[in-house]
Amino acid sequence: MLSSDAGVLALREVDQQLRVAERLAACIDDPRSQDQVVHRLPDLIRFRLLMIAAGYADGNDAISLRSDPIFKMAQDVLPSDRHLASQPTLSRLENMPDARALVRMGRALVELYCASFRHAPKQIVLDLDDTFDAVHGDQQLRLFNGHYDEYGFQPMVVFDGEGRFVTAVLRPAKRPKGSEIRAHLRRLIRAIRAHWPSTRILIRADSHYCGPLVIDWCRANGVDFILGVATTSTLRRHVTGLEASARARYSATIRMSGASTMVSACEPW
Repeated sequence: MLSSDAGVLALREVDQQLRVAERLAACIDDPRSQDQVVHRLPDLIRFRLLMIAAGYADGNDAISLRSDPIFKMAQDVLPSDRHLASQPTLSRLENMPDARALVRMGRALVELYCASFRHAPKQIVLDLDDTFDAVHGDQQLRLFNGHYDEYGFQPMVVFDGEGRFVTAVLRPAKRPKGSEIRAHLRRLIRAIRAHWPSTRILIRADSHYCGPLVIDWCRANGVDFILGVATTSTLRRHVTGLEASARARYSATIRMSGASTMVSACEPW
């Protein structure tokens, strides 16, 4: 009857305000017979979210945590009452959403992000990136990545310029293609503009996001972008003169600014 995860109760209050579990559950079609359901879909999602937030990423941890008194209280279950969902039940939960449900869940996360603002901002900056996530089993979508020399996922994540999480897409551990990036951008921008039609959007991303499909789509849809460009000998040959010219103009501006400051300091009050 002891627990070392009292912070889960604080996370429960956050979820009650934001309704994250309820929002995600509404995106999934539950095929179970509702008159025989013991653990509601939002409760299953909330349990899994709290597990991950508390550092229990492995679904097998539910074997012990389902009887943890703090996790029970976070689900409005008395410590002496029935246990929470089992590991097999959570495994079935994670395999329940289809592709359409996953798209709806991604949109729900964008809606949650937009709802965090009191007023529609004039402009937002969206940072797109993918990050390697090593796995150590036969998980679906896992793929061997030669650069990291490991099996894993490479989810595409989006944060805004202030560091707020916007949305994410779980995907195999390989570099995304232009068509995949464009499809993700199309869904993302459509969801944001449904809430903020007049907000200006700037996309920032690394060089492997810089491709004709992505650039053409951004230009056609009024999305500003700052994309990295991988260095090549041809590119270096074209920009060497521009770099030298920019460096010279910058140095001249600094010298003129310093001279003006000295003149102002010598003038009488």
